Amino acid sequence: MSKNIINELETEQKEQKIELSKKLLRIVGQTNAKYSLFEEGDKILLGLSGGKDSLSLAHILKHFQAHSPVKWSFKAVTLSYGMGENFDYLSSHCKEYGIEHEVIESSVFELSKEKIRRNSSFCSFFSRMRRGYLYSYALKHGFNKLAIAHHLDDACESFFMNFIYNGALRTLAPKYTSENGIVVIRPLIFAREKQLRDNAVRNNLQVIGDEACPAMRFDVKMPHARAETKELLKELEAKHPKLFTSMKAAFLNIHKDTFF
Repeated sequence: MSKNIINELETEQKEQKIELSKKLLRIVGQTNAKYSLFEEGDKILLGLSGGKDSLSLAHILKHFQAHSPVKWSFKAVTLSYGMGENFDYLSSHCKEYGIEHEVIESSVFELSKEKIRRNSSFCSFFSRMRRGYLYSYALKHGFNKLAIAHHLDDACESFFMNFIYNGALRTLAPKYTSENGIVVIRPLIFAREKQLRDNAVRNNLQVIGDEACPAMRFDVKMPHARAETKELLKELEAKHPKLFTSMKAAFLNIHKDTFF
């Protein structure tokens, strides 16, 4: 048996270990069909934090890449904040499943000590810095798209947070072009968080948790807005089970002529 055939069989066996639900794949497939997320010649950069959402997306991208009628590629990158994080499992996992992966080193954590005032929120700072590093890497290495693992729960939370705290009607787009020309795509934007959680449990995916959160390392105000919004939506969904279905429909059914 040739070496190439052996490698193909080994790859196939590894892929079989990850059992992605047909419903989850169908949701991503429909989103791709609607917004053309994966196109001929695309070079996609995946922001891989190591959480359940981004790790699931890595395997979903691997699946669609293998079954896509057009040719495109992707690479997963993980940003180290310079906190001494251990990404050995993540790197080993990606290598085992044939997912190209790289850890980007940074000094964001040290910089944050100077930039973030005591008892102030840190989330927006780290989010901006993380996105900046990903954009810079994408531009430097010729990637035209950046894949982010936001899901429908994230989109709904973002909508309510902007509505309540910022006085704005905005949320997370399935696809948009940033000012620097990088196209941001969110293949999981119509999937529910619980579907991704179930996927992680079903496949025994070890994910990076709170120990990688910068808030665990120094004295800042813990983010409360998202936690409170998540709890609000949980209460609303308990009373209105079709809440997220309606929210998804509403995001696609905006009547601009009836707004101020």
